[in-house]
Amino acid sequence: MNVADFDYDLPPRYIAQKPTEPRDSAKLLRMDRKTGALSHHEFRDIVDMVTADDVLVLNNSRVIPARLHAIKAKSGGKAEILLLKQLTDRRWQALVGGRNITPGSILKLPGSDATCTVIHKLERSQRVIEFSQPARELLAEHGETPLPPYIRERLEDSERYQTVYSEIEGSAAAPTAGLHFTRELLDKLKRKGTKLASCTLHIGLDTFQPVSVERVRDHKIHREYAALDQHNVSIINEARRAGGRVIAVGTTAARTLETSAIFAAGGDPARPSSIAPPDKCQPLAAFEAETGLFIYPGYQWRAVNALITNFHLPRSTLLMMLSAFVGRDVLLASYETALGMNYRFYSFGDAMFIT
Repeated sequence: MNVADFDYDLPPRYIAQKPTEPRDSAKLLRMDRKTGALSHHEFRDIVDMVTADDVLVLNNSRVIPARLHAIKAKSGGKAEILLLKQLTDRRWQALVGGRNITPGSILKLPGSDATCTVIHKLERSQRVIEFSQPARELLAEHGETPLPPYIRERLEDSERYQTVYSEIEGSAAAPTAGLHFTRELLDKLKRKGTKLASCTLHIGLDTFQPVSVERVRDHKIHREYAALDQHNVSIINEARRAGGRVIAVGTTAARTLETSAIFAAGGDPARPSSIAPPDKCQPLAAFEAETGLFIYPGYQWRAVNALITNFHLPRSTLLMMLSAFVGRDVLLASYETALGMNYRFYSFGDAMFIT
C-alpha cells in the first residue's frame, strides 16, 4: 500500500481560512459506512443523530501558545521556534526554523532577557532546546497560537482555535473536530441523556510533518502523550454494556480509545497486529502513556463505533486512519461529493459524522 493511494486533488479555494460562526453552523456530511450513503446537514443536527445510550468521547487537550519568534545571538538572523513536546520545565523538543541553527546555537527572544540554546539536532528541523528559564513563563507573554501553515489569515480571537471544553495544556495544534461544539450544543446532548467522556491526547509533530516515504508501512509515526482515566473509562464501558455507541470526537480521541483497547488486551499500541483479534466485549482500560499507534487500512478496530471528524489533507496519516474506518474508495468518493457541495476543508472547515 503506497502513500500515493491516499492522494486527491484539492483546489486551494476549498481550504477554510476562518472558522464558521457560530461554531455549530458548519456543514455536516453524514456517512453510513455500511452502505456508503451520504446526507447533508448542519453540525448542530448531531443532537438528532445520537441516542441516550451513546457516549461521545472528547479530547480535552488545549493548544499552548507554542510559536515563538527569535533571533540568532551571533548574527541577528531571524529564527522561529514551534514547541512540540515538553521534556523538562526548560527543555523542549521543537521545530526550529532558520539557517545554520546547530547544537550550541543560542537564540534570543525579542523583548525579553530570555534565551534558548540548541542542545541536540534531530531529524529535519527538529531540535532539542533548553531555555534560560521555565518556558511556560515565557509562553504567556511571548507565545503565539501556532495555526497550521495553510491558514494564511490572521485569527482575531485565539479561543476560536480551542475547543470550548479544552482543559489540559499541551497540544501544538487543536483537535479540530471538536471546534464545532458550543456549550449550548453540549448542554442539549446532556439533556437528551447522551453521555460525555473525556480523554487527553496532546497533538504533536505528525500534524506538521508530511509523510515522505513511498510505502505506508514504512512511515514512522511519532509518539504522542495520551491518557484516559478510570472515571471516564467507567462512563465509556457502561455505555458499551448498555449497547450504546462509542463516538470518537476527532481522530485524536479515536487514537486514544484504540490505544486503551490495545492496552486492555495486553498488547503494544506500536504493534497492534501482534495481539489477538478484537473482543468487542472486552472493557477498555485506564492508561497514561505515549502512544505509537499508527492506524491505516488493515487495522482491526476495537473501541470506536462512530467518528466525528473534519476533512483531512491528502497523503496524511489522518486520511489513512479514516480509510481504515470506512475504506479508501468510499472515503475518497465522499470527499468528491463534499467538494461538489462546496464543503470547507481542514482545520476551520466542515465536518463528517461517520456511523
